[in-house]
Amino acid sequence: MAIISDEQIVKVLRQYNPWWRNPAAIKEESKPQKRLAYYEALKMIKHKTLRRFAVLSGARRVGKTTIMYQMIDNLISEGVNPKNILYISFDNPIVKLVNVEKVLSIYETIYPVEGTKYIFLDEIQYTEHWELWMKVIYDSRKDIRLTATGSASPILEKGSTDSGTGRWRILKIPTMSFYEYCRLLQIEEPILPVNLKLTELVNMNNAEFGDLMDKFVKLEGHFNRYLMIGGFPELVLSDDDAYAQRILREDVVDKVIKRDVLTLFNIRSPLLMEKLFLYLCMNSTEIFSVTTAAKELDNTSASTIDSYIDALEMSNLIYLAKPINVGSKGALKGRPKIFIADAAIRNAVLMIEDVLSDEKELGIMVETCVYKHIVSFYQGSGARLGYFRKAKDNQKEVDVVIELPREKILCEVKYRNNSHIPATDAIVELCKDESAKVTSAFLITKQLDDFGIAKHETRVPILRVPAIAFLYLLGKAEADGQNGKM
Repeated sequence: MAIISDEQIVKVLRQYNPWWRNPAAIKEESKPQKRLAYYEALKMIKHKTLRRFAVLSGARRVGKTTIMYQMIDNLISEGVNPKNILYISFDNPIVKLVNVEKVLSIYETIYPVEGTKYIFLDEIQYTEHWELWMKVIYDSRKDIRLTATGSASPILEKGSTDSGTGRWRILKIPTMSFYEYCRLLQIEEPILPVNLKLTELVNMNNAEFGDLMDKFVKLEGHFNRYLMIGGFPELVLSDDDAYAQRILREDVVDKVIKRDVLTLFNIRSPLLMEKLFLYLCMNSTEIFSVTTAAKELDNTSASTIDSYIDALEMSNLIYLAKPINVGSKGALKGRPKIFIADAAIRNAVLMIEDVLSDEKELGIMVETCVYKHIVSFYQGSGARLGYFRKAKDNQKEVDVVIELPREKILCEVKYRNNSHIPATDAIVELCKDESAKVTSAFLITKQLDDFGIAKHETRVPILRVPAIAFLYLLGKAEADGQNGKM
């Protein structure tokens, strides 16, 4: 006898798909603000000749489910029969006990409709052998277009190594950019030159640059809140910032570490995982040593720490930035820098009072934001992202290095009242080095009046750009479809 009856599954399906009874019901679930992944995923499932499934991967509460609802809304508004659309979440305790095939079979028994069917499977990593079922569906059911989500991306990627080739594409969804944050809150947009690129700012004179920076004055307060709340859509819209941070701790961090990670990665010591994530929050943006962490965390093995780091990265809670060699200056080998996926997550975990008045903490938050924005901007471009630290003088570092086939772009964060850097600074030396292949260099500053070309004689000019403007323009360029072309 089956644990879950067909009747129970039917009830769940009807609850998840109210548009079967009332097509207008989807309007209550859909949101007007669209993220970039929405357009990409919609294009994939609607493409007339290139059939490919879409898999949305990202941390909890980044808006994966909302994107699905928006896609469903689009399909219904364009005349697709609502009964040809199925949404189901495998995070549901009843659905967890059945597989994709069973759900699909019952759905098609309820509604034996003709034509293309659009299937949306939420948190698919919680159903066994999901990748095999998706392969079978892709190969045997040409009438199905499918979108899935998963909170643990490399589980999806590893599962798709063989089965998924040419069948589905994984779209990673980071937390919202500062530009998306402003759009969601319907903040009046500054009037900017069309298709303005960050690399073009170097061609502006001081007067033009100053006029441009004046346009961001009204965003300063919003930027500070963005650093505290982060890019989680639901929390951005909250009118209680303290409660929003509590939700970050309980729903984004605790649920992932205490449930998702334990379930999906066979973690033997939940307490060690919690300690490790706290350790990473306390040492965010710093170069990470596995052996040091292993000693400081209960004298555990380095291999255990390595595997737990992998799990956190796979769960979209951290980024690993690996060292990149730049020019003739030998780079530190092997050791990554750890970035928390969103600065607000770190704030919520550490609960530091008056964080906005602490220059050091602010610097960490902004560097985290910069790295996250760059990761998102260059996603799918083939760019290699990391950092540079001189091997023989490990005090000399460049926070972010973007390595493209024929060029490198350098970003150094100096989010403080005095952003002056000496001539001996790593970014200055590398911008003088012809072998470095550096084409653009940015010094990301705090004050809106701290802009322009740094006063150093370098082959490549170092452009001082306030963080508010840098992140807003990068996010806008991505939203305008210019991603990968800074």
